[in-house]
Amino acid sequence: METLSLDRLSDEIAELSAHLEAATARLLDLIRAFDAREGWNTGFRSCAAWLSWRVGLDLGAARERVRVARALGTLPLLAQALARGELSYAKVRALTRVATPETEERLLAVGRAGTADHVERIVRGWRRVDRKAEARDDTRRHASRALHVYQGEDGMVIVRGRLAPEVGAVLVQALTAAREALYQQERGMDAKPSSADISAETPTMAQQQADALALIAETALHHGIDPGAPSERYQVVVHVDAPVLADPDAPGQSVLEDGAHVSAETARRLACDASRVVMRHGLDGRVVEVAARTRAIPPALRRALHHRDRGCRFPGCGLRFGQGHHIRHWAQGGPTTLSNLALLCRRHHRAVHEEGYQLDRQPDGELRFRRPDGRLLPEVPHLPEVPGDPVKVLRARNDAEGLVLHARTASPGWLGERLDVRWAIDVLHPLAR
Repeated sequence: METLSLDRLSDEIAELSAHLEAATARLLDLIRAFDAREGWNTGFRSCAAWLSWRVGLDLGAARERVRVARALGTLPLLAQALARGELSYAKVRALTRVATPETEERLLAVGRAGTADHVERIVRGWRRVDRKAEARDDTRRHASRALHVYQGEDGMVIVRGRLAPEVGAVLVQALTAAREALYQQERGMDAKPSSADISAETPTMAQQQADALALIAETALHHGIDPGAPSERYQVVVHVDAPVLADPDAPGQSVLEDGAHVSAETARRLACDASRVVMRHGLDGRVVEVAARTRAIPPALRRALHHRDRGCRFPGCGLRFGQGHHIRHWAQGGPTTLSNLALLCRRHHRAVHEEGYQLDRQPDGELRFRRPDGRLLPEVPHLPEVPGDPVKVLRARNDAEGLVLHARTASPGWLGERLDVRWAIDVLHPLAR
């Protein structure tokens, strides 16, 4: 009788686990749809960050849920097996690391035949083959890099080359920036009267690319090839009038060093936690006085801020590295004190300044965040109501879906034989030799 009772107990565990796997498949479908529609883009950095806040998942586990949900969107066989409770989430999570639409069917057979440990070992072996293949491809691509510059019969210089993907990406970005700079110059010239010797036709994209390459070369020769110190390369200078910092609607300039306009709120965000130099201009516009450079937040106060907040204070974030945000901006008379500061990551600092999110500190010292529509954004969301018997509800829902789940639904076909990973990879992986 004791043995029969334990058998029934083990069957109950196996059957309920199959129900949970089927429910997990529906959960992943919902996550994929929510992620595709960017429902998380309400101040959160990603769907994983939103899941961590809303559902209480560890951030690493939330990232894995999103990754698996996205992968199953292109792997229908694995998705169906999980939805029918035939594969566990652990097996599917491992298989989606390597599966493609072309290899999905054979990997599904691995999941059905083996245990979760077998699947993990085969996936590790599979990834080793992938890494070796990638290394061979990288070596071959690196060896094939070349740039040929020669003169054609008509005197035009011909450029032909092959670049590594990352080098090509840098070149494309540089060409885009140069092309946009030329377009801005051309647009400024359009306001002037056109002369007869200037063509009014817009250059083709190929012609614009050629002009952009010329600009890049001229700029490099003019400024020198040395990229300079990192602090110089990445410094951003904003010129903003004091009235604009105090009131975004006030008239005045808010421009980058190159003259490009930035919004007043962007200037206020940058001024929250940056070096500042106060300049006084005369009536003719010339600088008559330049004060010493000062930090908006002194180093000692910054250390105290990081020690107190321990990371971004936006609900659900917690990113360790952030910027000091003046709850009441110093340009509006807000003091640079610990009680008037909050640590926000770059993403959420922008959300508070430029996207309409609001932040204030309550009398008890707690921070309160509000959405752009004024609704409160709680630090911890309210928990959903759970029915009295969630197991009965889960089983009824799966029954309504037509699923027939029992204790043997997810049992593997393994008969106890030793797993030969090398042989399995040689048979399964299309690139194995």
